[in-house]
Amino acid sequence: MPMRELLTTDEAAEYLRLSERKLYELVADRAVPCSKVTGRWLFSRAALDRWVSAGLIAPAGLVQAAAPPIVGGSHDPLLEWALRESNAGLASLPEGSEEGLRRLTQSEVMVAAIHLHRLDGDDETANLDAVTDAPGLHDAVVLGFARREQGILVAPGNPLALSDMASIATSRARMAQRPAGAGAQLLLLALLARANISLDDLKLAKPAFPTGPDIAQAIRADRIDCGIATRSVARATGLDFLPLAWERFDLVLRQRDYFMKGPQALFNFMRSSVLRDRAAELGGYDVSDAGAVRLVN
Repeated sequence: MPMRELLTTDEAAEYLRLSERKLYELVADRAVPCSKVTGRWLFSRAALDRWVSAGLIAPAGLVQAAAPPIVGGSHDPLLEWALRESNAGLASLPEGSEEGLRRLTQSEVMVAAIHLHRLDGDDETANLDAVTDAPGLHDAVVLGFARREQGILVAPGNPLALSDMASIATSRARMAQRPAGAGAQLLLLALLARANISLDDLKLAKPAFPTGPDIAQAIRADRIDCGIATRSVARATGLDFLPLAWERFDLVLRQRDYFMKGPQALFNFMRSSVLRDRAAELGGYDVSDAGAVRLVN
């Protein structure tokens, strides 16, 4: 007789070859996919299969060492705030989208925040395609965090009358750049390619700026004239903002970490009205899909 799709605790323990006590420990730690219905725990056999294939449990039935509770990848003011307010216990290590994905594949971070761009301008699925093609991320989950507006930050009043990449190149404005592989740097390269402008045509400031707030501070200190960052950064720092594009800002993690307490606390907070109110206050965000699963690899 075929096994039922939903398993009771004793059936799930037998299926996983674990003791019921060990299974209850995993349930208490929110480390195993399950649901409580009418006072008892039920386990989806398909979800357990994905959980096991993702490498969550070793042959001996012991949980493997989890990745450190760190969100790597790209910096975002709303995400940084959400990490604090959600009490998720997740630290932030903003080094750029591609570096975040690299660290995720090496289990050096638990979550990677990404916003990727293509030179051909087809950015809608860029994040999903990168995760699908990434070696070692066959067990990844992608969740939407926000759509956010990127643009050019300039001093109040836009004294150089900048409007686009061409005006930045011809005016020889001092332009910020981000580290290689950062989402904003990929957007810059894409915009230049579409305008048929070489990176060498720009007067680039060195070294690269790690985050949008770093660019904003440099503009306010008159060390540079402009740089790409989000509308929320411009609003928070009193700078003028020249809109360029809306982009997807997503979170990536392994299936085995999706059910961990820290990520779940963050994901639940992302779906709250508190986050929506904060996004509206910061400006330049659409969080209607926050917490929605966009891809299960």
